[in-house]
Amino acid sequence: MFIDKVLSNKEGSASRNFLLSALWWSLFAIGAGMLAGLEFSMPDLVHNIPQLSMPHLRMWHVNGVAIGWLSMGYVGTMFYMVPALTKSKLWSERLGNFTMWAWNALMVGAFCTLINGNTEGREYAELGAVLDVMAVVALILIALNIYMTVVHRQTKKLYVSLWYFLGSLFWFPLVYIIGQRTFVALPGLNDAIIGWFYGHNILGMWFTTVGVGMMYYLLPRLTNNPLYSHGLSMLGFWGIALFYAPTGTHHILQSPVPEWLKAIAVISSIFLLVPVLTVLTNFFMTMKGKWGLAVTNMPLRFVVTSCFFYLLTCVQGPFQATRWINWYLHFTQWVVGHAHLALLGTFSFILTGAFYYGIPRLTGRQWYSQGLIRAHYWLKFLGFLLMMTSLTIAGLIQAAGWNFGVPVDQWSLQIRPYWALRAISGVMIVLGQILLAYNTFKTLYTPAILEMKAAPQEVKA
Repeated sequence: MFIDKVLSNKEGSASRNFLLSALWWSLFAIGAGMLAGLEFSMPDLVHNIPQLSMPHLRMWHVNGVAIGWLSMGYVGTMFYMVPALTKSKLWSERLGNFTMWAWNALMVGAFCTLINGNTEGREYAELGAVLDVMAVVALILIALNIYMTVVHRQTKKLYVSLWYFLGSLFWFPLVYIIGQRTFVALPGLNDAIIGWFYGHNILGMWFTTVGVGMMYYLLPRLTNNPLYSHGLSMLGFWGIALFYAPTGTHHILQSPVPEWLKAIAVISSIFLLVPVLTVLTNFFMTMKGKWGLAVTNMPLRFVVTSCFFYLLTCVQGPFQATRWINWYLHFTQWVVGHAHLALLGTFSFILTGAFYYGIPRLTGRQWYSQGLIRAHYWLKFLGFLLMMTSLTIAGLIQAAGWNFGVPVDQWSLQIRPYWALRAISGVMIVLGQILLAYNTFKTLYTPAILEMKAAPQEVKA
């Protein structure tokens, strides 16, 4: 029947379709970022096509990665991890597939509006009213599906990953509603405060919390080691819940917002080191004696790399949130590098590891090529390191130029080579994502006889 094809009730179909949709949108979103990076080095690359100008590409790139690739991938991942942790089926595969189609419709609308410059003006919150309502409805339906799955669970205790997933699906719809002008519109500086409450908490109470929950799920399964400490995992969860929400104002310390709000933001940013260290201690102790597995087990290699980037992200973040360092580095390419360290270095790597782990279990097929997975890893890893290094150096040059009063037209010439390196890194990352898409296509559509030639070590983790 038609409804069975569009709104399948087959177990695992909603998870698979969300993951494949996320992969599809990642090609467009990351490709836009690559083109925008090329335009920094070659301003005359595109003529008289406003849709391909850097500001339009940048808005689509950010929203396409955040709402398309990462968020859809996160939902797809939760749709196979939560049933496994509760030892029950997803409450409603049909509802899951309905939200998948709704989210894809949202992404089509986001692409058409943002690429044409239609925006509400808040960073990371550029979507219009209709799309905002669609996003909130989809989030509520997804949360309903996950919560009802947990309610009908066959296990008594809630593993820590479920705490992170359930907390994220409670917090993020509220954060989204508060952060969008569609629902909350305030005048003047208050709008900036609300905007950065949303801008930072989409990172802290969605990307971070779901990503950490995925790490807690994958590491014990990929290493066959028990989780080092359940107590530490809960301390990390409640630490993030307590300290993360007020940190957004550290993005606007140079503005005339109330001093008490700035102080709370800076202090909370530093206090975040407590849950971060508990989380990372748990991860690295869980890996004890099994580090060598990352050489051959590719999903584990992506996950471990994500953990190290998470360490760097969460040390750098509080460091640059302090007032004097923020004053020196703000408005430079350093901050752009930090944003990529979080979203590309940490959360895109953990999602990719979950993708490589989950697709064989959802489809019953081995990966078509382990060589393509290794090539993807090195393109993504080396491309990211090149991007992070070039943006960091460029940011330090900018900061020094402003600090010493060097005219902009002089110090800006000094960062042109680093913009060129950034463009090269973008090409590498896009090529890696294309390899992932090609490997996925061949995995799904290669006949079983050929497919069985794939390396067997991914059957069991």
